[in-house]
Amino acid sequence: MKNIYLLGATGSIGRQVLEIIDRNPDDFCIVTLSANSDLDGMSTLIEKYRPEYVAMGQPDAAKILSNRYPQTEIGSDTAGLVKAATFNPLDQNGLLVNALVGMCGLVPTIKAIEIGRSIALANKETLVIGGDLIMPLARKHHVTIYPIDSEHSALWQCLKGEDMNTVKRLIITASGGAFRDLSREQLTTVTAEAALKHPSWSMGAKITIDCATMMNKGFEVIEAHHLFGISGSKIQTLLHKESYVHSLVEFIDGSIIAQIAEHDMRLPISYALYYPFRKANPVPPLNLAKTGKLTFEPLDFHRYPCLAYAYEALEKGGLYPCVLNAANEMAVQLFLEHKVSFLEIETIIRGQMDQVTNIANPTVDDLLITDATVKEAILITTLK
Repeated sequence: MKNIYLLGATGSIGRQVLEIIDRNPDDFCIVTLSANSDLDGMSTLIEKYRPEYVAMGQPDAAKILSNRYPQTEIGSDTAGLVKAATFNPLDQNGLLVNALVGMCGLVPTIKAIEIGRSIALANKETLVIGGDLIMPLARKHHVTIYPIDSEHSALWQCLKGEDMNTVKRLIITASGGAFRDLSREQLTTVTAEAALKHPSWSMGAKITIDCATMMNKGFEVIEAHHLFGISGSKIQTLLHKESYVHSLVEFIDGSIIAQIAEHDMRLPISYALYYPFRKANPVPPLNLAKTGKLTFEPLDFHRYPCLAYAYEALEKGGLYPCVLNAANEMAVQLFLEHKVSFLEIETIIRGQMDQVTNIANPTVDDLLITDATVKEAILITTLK
């Protein structure tokens, strides 16, 4: 039985992780859970799984739950997340599943690595911001990072058993998001509500907006660089509207290997939870005859400047990926709150990237300070 320490339990990925676990109760034991502020959702999970520890992002939510469930130890904020991630530090059979959204996932991941806990990672920002710290630390502590993103899971599967020296390039596909068929002129009037209607996937609000701007794909390029040790110049993105080919790997002999499946996150989640084994899951099989043609198109950096910003941040390194993420996180929040327009997201990001005073090898404190500084600057500038 594998012990699970689940961060982001009430979010889209967290709920699907729990679905897989519920289908296989003899294989997993829930030890800790976290959520941000979803009291009803967490109450249900506490009553169902009886975790040893619970962390809430919001201190007020933690207080309410503490009164509601006095028999359960409950913490909050970063300290609470860290404790949830590192609970039972001597557990040799534990897996941290990091399904948090945003910068808050970085520190708990680092602390879990430091106690030697392997990680199933769905928190993009951990590697986007801190990949240069995370991967060497994981190697030092002999920790394995299992990617949960469908694209990185696909690359992981395609690369299994292969010599990395024979890889010519990685190819990450993109569905294009809610506005893939609109021109840039048409994007001037789009709404947050329209942006949340993804054509293929059902996800959280923030990542769905990132899909519409293509920042999500830029983040995945940065993640792939860190996970697989491939330079950004050898990572390509393609528009694939059908969303069945999740990623491809091209080798030096001209062969291309692809991972193809229904667009359902339960498959990469199951693969990460059970690796190195495969397990039957509720994902329906893909009927290729019914699916018909699969199409691929190049992604235009003019149409999707956020994708170009991500490649730029990866190339420049240092603080640039942190600034990219912080500016995007704040800009998307403001868009969802109807305080800026869709195209202002990229304008805000560009403005912050143009002001970076770079540091070659930033520490965790450097990253945390930069994140807070960028977000505060955007709020002051945008809402004044």
